[in-house]
Amino acid sequence: MQYDIQPGVKGLIFDLDGTLADTMPYHFEGWKKACEKYGAHIDNKFLRKHTGSPGWIIAEEIIRNCSLDGSVTIDLIMNEKMAEFVKLQHLVKPIKPVTDIVKKYYGKLPMAVGTGGHREAVERTLEITDLRKYFEIIVTANDVNSFKPDPETFLKCAELIQVDPQFIEVFEDADLGIEAAQKAGMIVTDVRTWYDSNW
Repeated sequence: MQYDIQPGVKGLIFDLDGTLADTMPYHFEGWKKACEKYGAHIDNKFLRKHTGSPGWIIAEEIIRNCSLDGSVTIDLIMNEKMAEFVKLQHLVKPIKPVTDIVKKYYGKLPMAVGTGGHREAVERTLEITDLRKYFEIIVTANDVNSFKPDPETFLKCAELIQVDPQFIEVFEDADLGIEAAQKAGMIVTDVRTWYDSNW
């Protein structure tokens, strides 16, 4: 697939999970196993709705939705999910149509990763997919106070790559991220039709 960035674009921001890397089936498996351990149940629809949110927000929603108040903490569910995800993380593959853009414009335009993931998991995914070398600037859930659909993640990326928001194209796979990019005044490209997601 050949894709050229939008006219006038001077900087690129990429979401990670489901955009640069096909992690979502493994994230879902991790959440499912964590939920099963504590007697909760979630489906793909629930996770799709929360794609782009940090893990602690998803864990909080699970506790609320599944009436687990008092029986389990956010940290317990999150730690269990992360342990399950780490077991599968070596299977993660890059999403070629998107990573081709990264390689095409590397060294030509400033680029950043803007993700709702946790720093440790993000760094590991980028290493596994051999993408870490392309990004000096990575903004994670650990680096902001407000999360997608709030535009803070993308605005922080813009500040760090020193490009005004209206000249930035964002690549995203989630409704929350698309909304965040629009709120930031950036051009946004939805990559969900570019590959077959199996979750």
